[in-house]
Amino acid sequence: MPERPDPLLTSFARAAISRRSALAGIAGVAAAGLLSACGSPGRNATASGSGSASPTPREATDLSDTEKVVNWSNWPEYIDIGAKGNHPSIDAFTKQSGITVNYNEDYNDNDEFFAKVRPLLEAGQDTGRDTWVSTDWMVARLIRLGYVLPLNKDNIPNFANLEPTLSNVEFDPGRTYSLPWQSGFTGIAYNPKATDGKQVTSMDQLLHDTSLKGKVTLLTEMRDTVGLVLLEQGVSLDSVTADQFSAAIEVIQQAKDAGQIKGFTGNEYTKPLASGDTAACVAWTGDVVQLRADNPSLGYTLPEKGFPMFSDNFVIPAMAQHKTNAEKLINYYYDPTVMALVTEYVNYISPVAGVKDILVKKDPDTANNQLIFPNEETLARAQVFRSLSSEEETSFNRQFQSVVTG
Repeated sequence: MPERPDPLLTSFARAAISRRSALAGIAGVAAAGLLSACGSPGRNATASGSGSASPTPREATDLSDTEKVVNWSNWPEYIDIGAKGNHPSIDAFTKQSGITVNYNEDYNDNDEFFAKVRPLLEAGQDTGRDTWVSTDWMVARLIRLGYVLPLNKDNIPNFANLEPTLSNVEFDPGRTYSLPWQSGFTGIAYNPKATDGKQVTSMDQLLHDTSLKGKVTLLTEMRDTVGLVLLEQGVSLDSVTADQFSAAIEVIQQAKDAGQIKGFTGNEYTKPLASGDTAACVAWTGDVVQLRADNPSLGYTLPEKGFPMFSDNFVIPAMAQHKTNAEKLINYYYDPTVMALVTEYVNYISPVAGVKDILVKKDPDTANNQLIFPNEETLARAQVFRSLSSEEETSFNRQFQSVVTG
């Protein structure tokens, strides 16, 4: 792993002035065996309409030897932020490697981002990005369509620091195409000032308690929102059927028709929750940990009947111009010391071994937080939505979107 002087690490800690407050999506350090998503070995990208295979992207487009740059797209505020709005860990990578990072927070929703890059990928064209961070089910889709490149592990020696239980996920056995960035849970957040002090502990309560009417939001991520309803109904996410999914959709539709739900959100649920405009909502763990730093009264529930678990993962798209530089960037963040800085800031679950040991000494509160370093009891209630076929994914998404937009 790269060696970096202690003064630099100290400057990182000083530079972090606020916690990440808006993010969507991310399997736990000790529970990757729960992960599942659809996928099969990828194929070469093919030029649109040409009927012939494109040149091997690695050979044809990797300009890393001549251009010291890497273009990285990520979710909003999903990395350490310094006093000047900069990203200290990125600055340190550039200083160490000489590689400039063009960091863009333009990944706000998995399907929205896919819609932007798919036309280019279908045509075998460069997307203008060398790496981005996709939720595991989207990684499965990208692999299935042949839109991502295999990682050159020679450029990622810190791959050895990946938590062993994360190395053989169903959608990417052996981690040929992806490496996790962060992970987390989906649960229920509530503002006691808006619920008259009442705790919100289940999806049944969220969707049917009339005292919450018109003050509830759900997530636009189908697997998170519907997953919580399915688990409330006693359905295991690793074996959900089409009929069970449709029954869960009907429960959400009825709650919407009754006026219980005021809307479906992506990143934007945090501010209304903090202000009390939203009384309770489906929310991601890291966001709530950060919101509690400013508002300790906010409540968060991981339902007893179970809750979804997810990861966001580095991938390198086909036709990436700086593949080797992207791999060097990934390797850098798999140094436990570097990843500890990110985890301490974003408050999600790290996939890198050794991070907790560092934070136990540096930040015991973070190291002992069950939402960041969950124990076996917490992990036992976490589930991952099973693999979906292309047909199932189309059908499930159509049903969910009919509720969201109808």
